[in-house]
Amino acid sequence: MSLHHNDRRTAAVSSPRPYTSTLWYRQPAARWEEALPIGNGQLGAMVFGGVREERIQWNADTLWSGFPRDTNNYEALRHLAAARELIASRRYVEAEKLIEGKMVGRSTESFLPLGDLIIEHGGLEGEWKDYCRELNLDTGIISTRFRCGETTYNRHIWISEPDQVAAIRYTSDRPDGVNLNVRYDSPLAHRIRCENDALVLYGQAPTHIADNYHQDHPGSVLYEEGLGIKYEMQLTVRTEGGQADIHNGCIRVAGATSVTLWIAAATDFAGYDQMPGTAQDSARLCRERIQQADRLGYEAIRSRHLEEHQAMFRRVELSLGKGNETKSEIPTDDRMKAYLAGNPDPELEALMFQYGRYLLIASSRPGTQPAHLQGIWNPHVQPPWNSDYTININTEMNYWPAETTNLSECHEPLIQLIRELSQTGARTAKIHYHARGWVAHHNVDLWRMATPSDGRAMWAFWPLGGAWLSRHLWEHYQFNPDSLFLRDTAYPLMRDAALFCLDWLIEDDSGHLTTTPSTSPENQFLTEDGTPCSVSAGSTMDMAIIRDLFQHCIAASVELDCDSDLREEWQRAIDRLLPYAIDAEGRLMEWSENFPEAEPGHRHVSHLFGLYPGEDISLRHTPQLAEAAYRTLLSRISHGGGHTGWSCVWLINLFARLEQPEMAYTYIRTLLSRSMHVNLLGDHPPFQIDANFGATAGVAEMLLQSHHGEIHLLPSLPDAWSSGAVRGLKARGGFVIDMQWNEGNLGSAQIISTHGLAFKIRYKDEIAVHVEDGSELPQEEDGAYSTTQGVTYYITRVTEGSRRSQTKDK
Repeated sequence: MSLHHNDRRTAAVSSPRPYTSTLWYRQPAARWEEALPIGNGQLGAMVFGGVREERIQWNADTLWSGFPRDTNNYEALRHLAAARELIASRRYVEAEKLIEGKMVGRSTESFLPLGDLIIEHGGLEGEWKDYCRELNLDTGIISTRFRCGETTYNRHIWISEPDQVAAIRYTSDRPDGVNLNVRYDSPLAHRIRCENDALVLYGQAPTHIADNYHQDHPGSVLYEEGLGIKYEMQLTVRTEGGQADIHNGCIRVAGATSVTLWIAAATDFAGYDQMPGTAQDSARLCRERIQQADRLGYEAIRSRHLEEHQAMFRRVELSLGKGNETKSEIPTDDRMKAYLAGNPDPELEALMFQYGRYLLIASSRPGTQPAHLQGIWNPHVQPPWNSDYTININTEMNYWPAETTNLSECHEPLIQLIRELSQTGARTAKIHYHARGWVAHHNVDLWRMATPSDGRAMWAFWPLGGAWLSRHLWEHYQFNPDSLFLRDTAYPLMRDAALFCLDWLIEDDSGHLTTTPSTSPENQFLTEDGTPCSVSAGSTMDMAIIRDLFQHCIAASVELDCDSDLREEWQRAIDRLLPYAIDAEGRLMEWSENFPEAEPGHRHVSHLFGLYPGEDISLRHTPQLAEAAYRTLLSRISHGGGHTGWSCVWLINLFARLEQPEMAYTYIRTLLSRSMHVNLLGDHPPFQIDANFGATAGVAEMLLQSHHGEIHLLPSLPDAWSSGAVRGLKARGGFVIDMQWNEGNLGSAQIISTHGLAFKIRYKDEIAVHVEDGSELPQEEDGAYSTTQGVTYYITRVTEGSRRSQTKDK
């Protein structure tokens, strides 16, 4: 059994100084992108903080359009050989047209908004003043307070994970100061009913949302009688003083000192492969959750929420910058304006880091759906990119910080998605490609669509999504070395994804194994006649992902002592994979041929997968490839690359791996200055949450790395963070790390071994490792330190002074 980080009894590193964990503002949100998010993975809300009228926009994780249906293209296989022949004869544009006409599929379904709760606050005297709207990341509670006349009003809202309810609390320092009108609205077809003391919003979701970016579809939102997911949202009111009644679809509260609203929501989603309504009674579920909240009471529900939330959020603390100066007294939007003007604010950068952790806690919990392009928040019936799972970078980026920032359980919804996708993807592998194993492409939805989407081959035709997702299975195991998880979950899914890859590879004219047709996601090259095209053979990303997956499958099969024949087959394939190539300018090539780039500043840097998140390219093991990756980045940037939120974030992580701290920090500043809304949500544009998650991962990667079997302390520490401290980051092998540093040098660190594995340490200077009694821990012949599960190890930097002191003591 592994030990939790909070089980520690001793600490060599003092806890970082308290820092602000609050976003706050002096005015209500004027638009959705200024509202503040809360969530528990199942239910999400955006809170505007209005004075006379509060708007709270809600989402439920399983409220999507559609229902289970077969999206496979049974004619795709008929054209695969022809597409390969066209590519072999360098007729790339013809191959692309064939694929787009005959081998792609349909669009995913869409994640939908549940509706709005509108709360009108009556009886307010005069103009409001002393206003404050805040989100406390440490408590997961949004608060609004203001004065009207001589009366002070407070409002608190949070969503409980243990009890699966939301609570809204209104209070006033005047005994009869709370007067409310509470009603629903929703952009979906809906009805409202009164049921005993509950106000109920309910309806049935559309069965299809069509692509309507050009507003040329006459029926883009399709409702069909008896089909689609049913949803329900129930609200009850409890008052202290005053009275409440329900009338004409509205709850009215008059003369109360305090009011508590309980909200629960559910759908009849029964599973990705089942028709809605076959398993879950959403009305009963809502009633039971509200009844449970009533039995326990407000204070108990709040206490349970705080205990559960803080047990996760408080695992990691981060302090950046020198001294005790703080800008927490400045509203967040004003801080962002000052930051944009060039004023340093390391606390704002630390707040951004913790905000990403908060958002993952709020949008991805065991038993819920994974975080999608907008996490769990979306106000649109026709959202950008369907608010789906885009698995050629964005979904994976959402989960980059899950392990490194000590939120492993938040990874579980993605792992469950992979389990389910392996089932639908097995049919697609067989029907589309006559291949074993399972496959997934560019887009996935609630119904686990594994087929190509519709549209251009440059995004739609990319059958390596399943292979990339499989990296998350291995990563989860690496950070939490549980052999049962490896045996029962990770390895079977990885193995079957690798079986598809074995069948997808073909031999080229030089005897290498390659992929064809192949694309480098969403990018294009120029053919000999200057035509932009996306389809060729053997993109660098394809090769990197397949190599990565085969290597992990080999390692897993060795640890499990199984599938020796497959292991040998994977190794033979690795030896024959098309290798990396470097062009005449010293850059890593994106395609197997040195094609001219159609867009030299393209937002994707897919060919650098092997550097990050992979580990095939590194400074010490493949220095020539690392230099080529660096030149690739500089070239892409010089032509305008990194111009979207998530693309900017990928640069942070790539430069961190290259141990280029100032370049990585440049894109921390770029992200905060250019690609975040005032509520710190990432901007693609429009809003996409991957920038938040990727930025949090990037900060962690600058402070701690653990690939290639070693724990690297402060590998990419910029001058702006020359002094600071962090507690609770995780390293592969099951290690929890605390560090403190001053003037750019490690002061001290401690490592907790949660699984009793050995570790190696890398730091720019010599270090010493001690156990609790002060004795030095000896190194093994290979340079590793053996550990005992649950024991803390203390790291100090060896200076000339300490070396002389040790010599004198001897």
